Amino acid sequence: MTDRHRIVSAMPRLRRGLAGAATFALAGTLLAACNSDTPVVGSEPSTGESSSSAPAVDPLRVQTSVARGARNVPVDETLTVKATGGELRTVTVTSPLGEVAGALKGGTWTATGRLEPGTDYTITSVSDRSDGRKVTRTSRFHTQDLTLAEQTFASVAPLQDETVGVGMPVIVTFDVPVTDKASMEKHMSVTASPRQAGTWHWLSSTEAHWRPRHYWKAGSDVSVDLDINSIPAGAGVFGQEDRHVDFHIGDAHVYKVNAQTDQMQVFSNGRLLRTLPITTGKPGFTTRSGTKVIIEKFASKRMNSETIGIGKNSPEHYDLDNVQWAMRVTYSGEFIHAAPWSVADQGHANVSHGCTGMSTANAAWLYAMSRRGDVVEYTGTDRQMTLTNGYGDWNESFTDYRAGSALS
Repeated sequence: MTDRHRIVSAMPRLRRGLAGAATFALAGTLLAACNSDTPVVGSEPSTGESSSSAPAVDPLRVQTSVARGARNVPVDETLTVKATGGELRTVTVTSPLGEVAGALKGGTWTATGRLEPGTDYTITSVSDRSDGRKVTRTSRFHTQDLTLAEQTFASVAPLQDETVGVGMPVIVTFDVPVTDKASMEKHMSVTASPRQAGTWHWLSSTEAHWRPRHYWKAGSDVSVDLDINSIPAGAGVFGQEDRHVDFHIGDAHVYKVNAQTDQMQVFSNGRLLRTLPITTGKPGFTTRSGTKVIIEKFASKRMNSETIGIGKNSPEHYDLDNVQWAMRVTYSGEFIHAAPWSVADQGHANVSHGCTGMSTANAAWLYAMSRRGDVVEYTGTDRQMTLTNGYGDWNESFTDYRAGSALS
């Protein structure tokens, strides 16, 4: 829960929470300990008038949801303040990290901001007593200390201001497992302009994806809001910091690969730009059919067969230190890349170890126009792409994908 992501948790930590101003323009009263406030009664008598003739004053009690002096207040505690025997006017909750936002309604002040761990808070309230006298009350408390193992920080892809392709899912990765997925998902949202329906899908306790029903509309602007600071994540773990990311959807690049005809059709915004001769995986190394998404790009990349389980003693072993214009489409090692050694077979035969090879000139052209999130649709083989082998989010129907939401 700090801007310095991994700081020793025993120390108070500054971070971007939902702290905000919480002073309200109705006159107010400072918080007293929970149900322990001493009533304020009576008033000073006027000159020449005995105290016995003074009008009766209702005792004023200020009650808070947190006992005065409490030392281990949970960070998900919702602070409330109310007064009896008078009218609550203002409440301010402050800490070294700032003020906690809240609202006064129906005689009760309720915090809308959340608490930070290991932090001292001061509650100040102002109330009007029945005789019109303003009464100020103050109380203090300290929130529970949390270790880093008791806090989960969320990383988000795409990155802030990144432009991505129409197949790019929103990916949220937690550094500490989330066991109460529903609690967290209630505070995670994705909005797009123009509006597009979509859903979350949990791949594991540390990874959640969001995708629209169909590919993103080209030119969309998308905002990701993770309002998870101090939200319970289950098993005594809490969200560590709110996150907000804005990104943009570029042109609709969809590449259609047919492993039977050994051709790739390159579409941009629905228009066919080129048809490229290619080669895909040979028998024993069949390229997967299904919808893949470009994950990352390398102008030059070393490719060693040992990374996919082909040892040095195998006749299929290879170690290429300068494969050009490589774009990854699966975690298991499928790429689109330049393969000048197989130009004679491109458009006619499948001779690769699973990658999609093309001439250096064609690979350079495709690489230059492509970005993370562009779609590559493969057909023509009996080996299927899976949901988790890369950005495989489009390989389930939307109905099945939505069933992976903790709130479905």
